[in-house]
Amino acid sequence: MTSPSLPLMIPLIPLLVLDIAPVGICLPQRAIKHHPLSHKKETKFIQVVAVPVLPSASDRAEHRKQLCERYGFAQIGEQLPENVTLKNVIDSLPKKVFEIDNLKAWKSVLISVTSYALGLFMIAKAPWYLLPLAWAWTGTAVTGFFVIGHDCAHKSFSRNKLVEDIVGTLAFLPLIYPYEPWRFKHDQHHAKTNMLLADTAWHPVLREEFESNTTLRKAIIFGYGPLRTFMSIGHWYDLHDCKSCQLLALHFPCYKQSLTFVKFKYLMMLMAFNINKQYLNRIIWHFNLKKFRPSELKRVKISLACVFGFIAVGWPLIIYQTGILGWIKFWLMPWLGYHFWMSTFTMVHHTAPHIPFKASDEWNAAQAQLNGTVHCDYPSWVEILCHDINVHIPHHISPRIPSYNLRAAHQSLQENWGKYLNEASWNWRLMKTIVTNCHVYNEDQNYIAFDEIAPEESLPITILRKVMPDFA
Repeated sequence: MTSPSLPLMIPLIPLLVLDIAPVGICLPQRAIKHHPLSHKKETKFIQVVAVPVLPSASDRAEHRKQLCERYGFAQIGEQLPENVTLKNVIDSLPKKVFEIDNLKAWKSVLISVTSYALGLFMIAKAPWYLLPLAWAWTGTAVTGFFVIGHDCAHKSFSRNKLVEDIVGTLAFLPLIYPYEPWRFKHDQHHAKTNMLLADTAWHPVLREEFESNTTLRKAIIFGYGPLRTFMSIGHWYDLHDCKSCQLLALHFPCYKQSLTFVKFKYLMMLMAFNINKQYLNRIIWHFNLKKFRPSELKRVKISLACVFGFIAVGWPLIIYQTGILGWIKFWLMPWLGYHFWMSTFTMVHHTAPHIPFKASDEWNAAQAQLNGTVHCDYPSWVEILCHDINVHIPHHISPRIPSYNLRAAHQSLQENWGKYLNEASWNWRLMKTIVTNCHVYNEDQNYIAFDEIAPEESLPITILRKVMPDFA
């Protein structure tokens, strides 16, 4: 990875003072001492310090253009000045982009329900060789449910907050995501976007973690490499210490069965990756009551009960009607498709070699939200089914902007702040840059690739470099 170009610096140099100073350089007059028997001159050394010469605007623009070509971006924005605040950016947006329109909100629900139903119909009718296409459509359609729940969590779906809570909870059920725990933790992502150790979405691997344990290192290499487009599954749950889940299991036998199944999956994850529990608990938290404040616990428990109620009732019904293979066809494969988009969107929105994660004392909200978020264009059908979640910069400027107003807000940002925006179209080079380079945190370079630190153990990254296409 190429680090940003540095200003030209002239080092400190010792100069022997001569009889005549060079033209154009002002030096202190030398000290000369005459001796009756000698004509030797007494000299002394001084140091000259040159003023740093910053690259010109055209040089910086050319450098960003080169980075665009290398990373698969359409535009890499200039750094936002320190004196610009997030309020300055918000105030530049037209007031209409914050307005809730019930008709548009429910239209998005209709689009998601209809497209999801169509996907299930295609799965039921498609021959085996067309099932991957049906799964891709249905997984993308169910991602639309997430975006609707996402709007509800940000209070940008309806003026009626009870309606938002009900719709958000129902929208998350097919994804078996607990609405309230996700909402509380997602708020931290917006409050501390790209803040090192504090952002709850993607963040770089810390070198201490990477070097702490051999088996953990191997798991991290696979997770941030070949499996990266499915790693949002890792953010899904941590059931091991969830006391409310254990209480529910005591009173509801069907819930106990689903809890046992999920704990089995949790155990399999530990065995497969051999990850120590402390690290896993840090990156997975939606089901761990210890991670929530007392004022949040009641709402969290209700969400957990809804999710496990869906598992305990919905899964057996699917299996009863279609068998285990039907459960895989109609639920599991679309769910994996959803996690592909969940992982990809989140990763692309905030991960690039030139986008830094900063410690809390250096973090700047306006720079993190405007400079640290990426707008990425996807195929039109994906953007329609996912309700423009890819138009992500305005969403980070203000989460209160409804999804159906994101394009109008982005247009305003382009008009007022366009030169500071990071923009791309989804392409192979962009994805290859992220999964093969954006790994371990480094304060100077932003990221260091795994194979620069542990080349012998980074075979998955080496293979990705060779097999992934490199066209933008």
